Amino acid sequence: MYKSDKEKLAALRALMAEHGAKAYVIPSSDPHISEYVPKRWEARQWLSGFTGSAGTMVVLAEAAYLWTDSRYFLQAEEELRLTSIGLIKQGTSGMPSIEDFLLSNLKAGDTVGLDGQSYSAAAAQALQDTLARKGILLDTSHDLVGQMWIDRPEPPSQPISLMPAECAGLSAAAKITRILSILHGAGSQAMLLCALDEIAWTFNIRGSDVDYNPVALCYAYISEEQSILFVDRRKVSDGIADSLALEGISIQPYGRVEEHLRNLPAGTSLLLDKQKTNVALFNAIPPHCYVVDSITPANKLKSIKNDVEIEGFRKALIRDGIALTKFYIWLEEALCSGQALTEISVAEQLAGFRAQQPQYMYDSFPTICGYAHHGAIVHYHATHRTNIAILPKGILLIDSGAQYQDGTTDITRTIALGAPSIEMQQDFTRVLKGHIALATCRFPEGTRGSQLDILARKFLWDAGINYLHGTGHGVGHCLNVHEGPQSIRMEENPVTLQAGMILSNEPAMYRDKQYGIRTENLILITRDRTTEYGSFLTFETLTLCHIDTQLLHLPMLTADEIAWIDSYHQNVYRQLAPHLSPNEQSWLSNKTQTIQAHKHGNN
Repeated sequence: MYKSDKEKLAALRALMAEHGAKAYVIPSSDPHISEYVPKRWEARQWLSGFTGSAGTMVVLAEAAYLWTDSRYFLQAEEELRLTSIGLIKQGTSGMPSIEDFLLSNLKAGDTVGLDGQSYSAAAAQALQDTLARKGILLDTSHDLVGQMWIDRPEPPSQPISLMPAECAGLSAAAKITRILSILHGAGSQAMLLCALDEIAWTFNIRGSDVDYNPVALCYAYISEEQSILFVDRRKVSDGIADSLALEGISIQPYGRVEEHLRNLPAGTSLLLDKQKTNVALFNAIPPHCYVVDSITPANKLKSIKNDVEIEGFRKALIRDGIALTKFYIWLEEALCSGQALTEISVAEQLAGFRAQQPQYMYDSFPTICGYAHHGAIVHYHATHRTNIAILPKGILLIDSGAQYQDGTTDITRTIALGAPSIEMQQDFTRVLKGHIALATCRFPEGTRGSQLDILARKFLWDAGINYLHGTGHGVGHCLNVHEGPQSIRMEENPVTLQAGMILSNEPAMYRDKQYGIRTENLILITRDRTTEYGSFLTFETLTLCHIDTQLLHLPMLTADEIAWIDSYHQNVYRQLAPHLSPNEQSWLSNKTQTIQAHKHGNN
C-alpha cells in the first residue's frame, strides 16, 4: 500500500521507465468518457487527491502537474497544497495547455503514454497530431495506473430497471425507429453508442452504477438488422431481458463490444461520436469500415423533451419546490434558535427534506453548500476537514438537485443570513439582472447558446466582473444533470437551441475569500411567435423556489425586472401553497410578496 502521493508517483514513474514513456497523462474519465465516473476509474483522484470532477494530470520523470478549469481553482489549490503536484490553471493567461507543456518538455523520439480505455478518440487524435509536429510519439495501449493500483475497486454491478413508455413518452422500439431514420438520412447503416445517458434514454433503462446518475455501464450497437445492448448479464433480470427482446433488443456481454466491432462487414458505414468513444474501442473498428464522426441521433433526440417528459419535469419541480420551502423554513428557524449548524449538516438536512417527497431517488450531484468565503469556490464540496460553522451573518450559497423518477432538478440559491452589505446587494442584483435578461429573451430559430450568453453577463461586465464557467447546461429526464449537446456559454457550440430543450440559467459572480453568488433556475425552450422575419423561441422558467429579496439593491432594477420578480414569485406561491401547511403558506407568502410590499415593509 502507498502512504503518500510521492510513493504513488514513484511507482508510476518506474512503470513509465519500463514502458519507455517520458510522460504519462491521466484524465478524469472512464471508458464511456463520463463526467462522473465509478470508483474503479477514479485514477486521477486516487493518484493526486484532487476530488473535482474535471482535471487531467501529467506526470514526468521529475515533476507532476494537474490541469483544471476555473470551477475548481480554489478547491485544487487546497487539495494539492500538501502534495508534490503542481497546479496549472487551465485557460488563464500565461498558463500552458497540456499540449504546449508536452512540446516544451519533451524531445523528438520521446513517447507520451495514456490509457486508451479512458481517453476519447477525438482527444487522442488531437494530441497525437500536435505531438507529431515535434516527432513525439503517443502510446495509448497501457493502463499504468491500473497496474499499480493494488486495491482498485471492481466495476459496479448494480441491476438495471426499465422506465415504462408511459413515463418516457416513447417506447424503446419507437426511439430506435426514429434513430434509424436519421441514420439513413446521414448515409450510415449502423451506430455505436458509448455515452451512458444516451444508451439509457434510447433503451428506456436506468441503473445506479454511477453516483448521482441513474445509468448503467453498457454499450449499444444499432442497425437495421439488430439492436444490441452490451451489458453484464448479471445486471439484467429475466423479466427485463424479455421486455427488451419484445422491443427488438438483444443482450450480449459487456466485454464483447470490441469483438463485435472487429467483425463488422466490409463497407459498413458506422456513425459514432469520437468525443464520447474511447480510443481503444475506436481502434477496434476495421479499416474496411467507414466511420462517420457526429453527434449521435440519440443525443440530439434526447435533448428535445417530449410532452410526457416535460410534464414529468413540471411535477418533479413542484415536489422539489415543496422540499426546498420546508428546508429554508427549517434553516431560518434553526439559525434564529441558535442551533449549531455546519455546511455538512445543512446539506444533509436538505437531502432529508427531498427524501420525504414521492418518487425521490437520490441527489443529482453532490450538494454545494458554501458559506461565506467557501461560496467563492465554484464546485465546493464540504469535507470533514473543510466543514465550517454557519452563523447568522453573511451569505450562503447552496447549489443542489435531485433525481426523481419523472425528472431531474438543479437549483442554486444565495441567501442572506444577516444584514447584507451594499456590495453584496449590488453583486446579487447584477447577477439577477443577467438571470432575468436570459429568462425573458426572445430569439429566432437557429440561434446558438453562445449568441445568448452575453445577456447573462452584460451587467457584470459593465462593472468589470465576470465568471469563467458556462451559463447554462442541458438537463436530462431522470438522467444526467449535465446533459448535452446544447449549452449556453461563451465558447462556441454549433448546436442550435430548439423548442423542448431544458437548460439551466445560472449567471454568477465570486469574490475570492469573501463570498459567491449564483442564481440558478431550469428553463424550457418554447415557441414564441412567427413573424415575417421567421419563427421565434423563448424560455419558460420551470423552477419553483423563492429568491431572497433581502439581497436586492432596488435602485438597480428596472420596472420590467421588478415585474418579472413579482410574477415569478406569484407563480411560486400559486403552485406550491396548496401542498403546504398554513404556517408554511404564511412563511412563503411573506417571502414571495411583491417588491413594492417588500420595500414598504423595510421602511
